[in-house]
This record gives sequence, C-alpha cells and structure tokens, in this order.
Amino acid sequence: MIWYPYTQMKTMDEPIKIIGAKGIYLHTETQKLIDTTSSWWSVIHGYNNPELNAVLKEQIDVFSHVMLGGLTHDPVEKLSDKLKDMLPGDLNYCFYSDSGSVAVEVSLKMAIQYFFNQNKPLKKGIIALEHAYHGDTFKTMAVGDDEDYHLAFPEKEGVYHIKPDKTLLENLLINHHETVAAFIVEPLLQGAGGMKMYDVSFLEKAKQLCKIYNVLLIFDEVATGFGRTGHRFVSDLVCPDIIVLGKALTAGYIGHAVTVASEKVYRGFYSDNPDHALMHGPTFMGNPLACTVALKSIEIFEREDYLSKIKHIETELKKNFNTFESNKVKEVRILGGCLCLEVYDSEDLKGFKQYALKNGIHSRPFINYMYGMFPYIISDDSLNKVCEVYKNWFKEIK
Repeated sequence: MIWYPYTQMKTMDEPIKIIGAKGIYLHTETQKLIDTTSSWWSVIHGYNNPELNAVLKEQIDVFSHVMLGGLTHDPVEKLSDKLKDMLPGDLNYCFYSDSGSVAVEVSLKMAIQYFFNQNKPLKKGIIALEHAYHGDTFKTMAVGDDEDYHLAFPEKEGVYHIKPDKTLLENLLINHHETVAAFIVEPLLQGAGGMKMYDVSFLEKAKQLCKIYNVLLIFDEVATGFGRTGHRFVSDLVCPDIIVLGKALTAGYIGHAVTVASEKVYRGFYSDNPDHALMHGPTFMGNPLACTVALKSIEIFEREDYLSKIKHIETELKKNFNTFESNKVKEVRILGGCLCLEVYDSEDLKGFKQYALKNGIHSRPFINYMYGMFPYIISDDSLNKVCEVYKNWFKEIK
C-alpha cells in the first residue's frame, strides 16, 4: 500500500489516477486536466517534452548512473561548468544531492562546518524567516517555521525566526552574531509557508549585515530558481554565499538538487587537514541522467526566452485579478509565475479541489491558500480559464 505525503491516510480522498501527461495537461481515464501545480512547481516545460525525452534516452544507452565518489563523467562536469557560468558572482562550487531538502541540509552543514574549520565552534546558530519552509529532513525542519508540517518535531534550539524586517535582523545580529553561522531565506517568495512575498530591499540589507557580522547568507532557491519570481534567480539581484537549487533544475523529470558555494565558503574546507572535508555524499549525487536533463532544460529555458514568457504570465494574471473582489479573500498575491489567493477562513476552500476537477483543472489548495504555480508554456486561453474558475468559485460559495 502507498503511504501518501502530507495527508491523513484514514480520511484522505481517493487519489486521482494519471495515465498520461502532455504539455500542461494531466490525463486521467476520463479527463484532461490543466495542471496548476507543475507537479510541486518543477515541470516548467510541461510534461513529455520531446527534447528532454530524447536526451534521457541517449544517456540511458551510455550509462544511467555511477557514483561520484572517486569517479566523474561528462554530464556532471558540463552541468557544473554551465551553472558556474550561469550563476552570479563567484558561486562556482557545485555539491549535488537527490532532493531539495537534502540540498538545504547540505547548505546548513556547510555553514556550520565553515566556522568550525576556523576554530569558531560556537557559531552554529541559524536565522530564518517566520513561516519558513526549507524541507522535511531534521535540520531543515528545525529552521522551518510551520507547525502544519512539523508539529511533532518542535526542536528549534539555536534557531531564530524573524519577519523580513531590516531592524529586527540587525538587532538579532548585534546580540547573537558570535553564535550564528547563517541566515537562510527563500528569497522574495516563501512557498509552502503561504506564498508570502516581500521586497528585495530586505535582501540587500541582509547581505550587508551578514558581511558586517561574519554570517553566511544562504538563498534557498529550490522553488524560486529558474524564473518562478520573474527573475532567472533572485541571486542575480542579491548574490548570497550559498545558493540551493532543485525542482525546476531537472524540469520535473528526475529528483536532483545542487548546493552551490562561493569561493570563500569553498576555501573554508580546502585544506591539508582531512577533518576539514565536507563529509556528505548522497548515493545519486551527480546522477548522469539528472545532469543530462538539467543541461537540456537550461538550454530550452535560455533559447526560448522564458523570462519573457514568465513576465507575460505575470501581466495576464494581474489583468485577470485587477478588479477582483470577494469578502472571502484576504489578499491576492502575484509574482512572476506564481498566483496566490489567501482566504480568511480555510473552510471557504473546502470542496474547491473537486470543483476545479469538474472544470478540467487540477489544483491543490492548502490551509488558507488557493494558488497556481504554472508551467511556463501555458497559453493565454488556458491561463484565463484557470483564473475564471478560481474567481467563479467565490461566487459559488457566497
């Protein structure tokens, strides 16, 4: 029996069986559904992309996997070179893993050991934002701030949570910088914490403060990377010490992620002392299939000018909701390829998933949030259809 994620198995609805997928659509035995979740925000090119399919088939005929321990291969070398060229500043050193949670875990280990290697073992605290979500492994749960995900795991020792407020961050660093290793953020857009959005000026000030107080700045761009906020990476606007990428990295084809460190962080481990090495090594890190599909995905992203497509999606979303009002809706938030309608009462979203299905749309609202994280290839007609269904729901429940 399958144990499904984020759900009470005793009371869950029957899962929707998918028998095929193409473009923006999921196919059931009876329906073709517009997917507004991009399979947890990863399928940026849509499903069953022929170019991505082709490179995977080619690589399978060469080899599907070899460990990265003491071995290397062309796909991982080429992807590392591409990311080095693509990412801003000196974010040059790629450490691969098999999921976003693990990649964030690696970033936190990097930050803490960076200072340990400098004989500063007290610097092991982490600052994160309120409503942060960074994954479901133990250290990522600790820096997260959402009881809806991690109620049974309340351990937060050495972790501070703040609003995205410059003064709060500065005061915290003044008082605790001697025991803090890193400040980790989902830049501009907090995904699973409720699609909360904030201004880039906070990140600019955060970078200045982290430099002053000798604290590493980590951007968790697992969800925001590759255009989701309308920027290629938020790191193009403010360059962190460590960036974490996943989800869209492999276009939803294979689980893979990468933690990319700056020159400063890397040099903190580069030593004649074997104890200074980063002792971490996921089995499938640098998987050739994942690296191959990531390279082709990036090629398509750049060739097809996806940033223009995302800007167009954002413009269309704003047009659709420019005059929308409902006494059920607290706020409509739009950024890049992301739409969120936050309701006052979660009861007002009960039944919406089934309503959307009847109208040919797969949607997965959670808590107080109805959202869309759209494939970048979505047409205006399909996008407008989704927006109309979302708006009509609030007329239905009046």
